[in-house]
Amino acid sequence: MSLPLIRLLQLVSPALPVGAYTYSQGLEWIIDAGRVKTEAQVGEWIGDALDGAFGNYELPLLARLMAAWAAGEDGAVADLNARALASRETSELRAETVQMGYSMVRLLVDLPAFASLPGWLARIRALEEPVFPAVWSAAATAWEVAPADALAGYAWAWLENMVMAAVKAVPLGQAAGQRLLSDLSARVPEQVDKAIVMAPENWSNFQPGLAIASSRHETQYSRLFRS
Repeated sequence: MSLPLIRLLQLVSPALPVGAYTYSQGLEWIIDAGRVKTEAQVGEWIGDALDGAFGNYELPLLARLMAAWAAGEDGAVADLNARALASRETSELRAETVQMGYSMVRLLVDLPAFASLPGWLARIRALEEPVFPAVWSAAATAWEVAPADALAGYAWAWLENMVMAAVKAVPLGQAAGQRLLSDLSARVPEQVDKAIVMAPENWSNFQPGLAIASSRHETQYSRLFRS
């Protein structure tokens, strides 16, 4: 059995202690506002994000980060980290990626499987205000996970978190959650293939509905999630 596969499973596990489950990326507000009420509407909202800001920006960013880590181009990593920060349109989205990045660094410091690898701790610690994709991609690269597999796993973990947020907030049943995961995950391979070859000038996180939902969530009176 491949050790990189095992490491990838660890990186995408809901048990990874980085707090991903506490965020909904605006989904909670759109549900509270009555715009998303059904399983089909949840699938449309998450699918739009998968095809939009996530698939056209975060996934290609992750691919380029892995390439930079592997090539020893730490200056490029720092530039990509800064670019990721600048792409977050709302305070909650920015706080999310910074908090998860910080938690991921703390985790890797405590993991001998990463901390014992020569030079890697110093490299991630050199990042100023590291974002989650930057630190996550460092672990995937250090553990020799193939880029396509890493992107597919990262997308799966994001999808699972979004669907589980909807299951809690709509609410939906567990079977509905599994149907959504089955349908949405079938679109991941195409997104991964596209992300690996997408040039930075073609990246786009333009998704006004997502940004509006996230900004409205900042002042939502009653909420389960932090974004």
